[in-house]
Amino acid sequence: MLDHASRVARTRVKFCGLTRAEDIDAAVAAGVDALGFVLWPGSKRAISLDRLAVLSDRVPAFVTRVGLFVDASPEEVEAAAAHLDLLQFHGDESPAACAASGRPWIKALRMRDELDLDAAAARFSGARALLLDAYRPGVPGGTGETFDWSRIPASLAKPVILAGGLAPTNVGEAIAGVAPHAVDVSGGIEAESGIKDAGAMTAFMSAVRRADS
Repeated sequence: MLDHASRVARTRVKFCGLTRAEDIDAAVAAGVDALGFVLWPGSKRAISLDRLAVLSDRVPAFVTRVGLFVDASPEEVEAAAAHLDLLQFHGDESPAACAASGRPWIKALRMRDELDLDAAAARFSGARALLLDAYRPGVPGGTGETFDWSRIPASLAKPVILAGGLAPTNVGEAIAGVAPHAVDVSGGIEAESGIKDAGAMTAFMSAVRRADS
């Protein structure tokens, strides 16, 4: 297993909270690596299973379709998984619950003060990566807030997907400071909740490329 410090040269990008076909088209045109679909009903960016089926069919080859779950039942995960390439767990799921479907998965961790990232990486050893997000009580993600990036140990034994308050204006700084495997953005590329801004998506991708170069 490569450690966090042994990342590849190009930072991968995930746009999350897609709800419209035209936003998928714009994201793909901008060069995004992955698209996230929120399947937690408590989110203002949530979509139904029927909508997921329609949107996921629009995603071309070599763009990863990611489904975001928060303490969903195995039946809910399985019903959505046919339309996804990767599962993202944002709740209090155990490692066994994350792995139950047999499909590739990542675990999102909210950066509480007491969180031991090395211990979490060991506990969720089956995850393809750890997604690190800002902590706000009662909110499983999508806060639009950053956290102290210096808390991420360079030797972390899992690839890092950095989330939380990223935008075209600060993603370059984030990449320079953290050197993550990937970055994840939702609100920072939106005109309003669930409605992406094509110009902001292009600007975000350009900022990532500048940081990588």
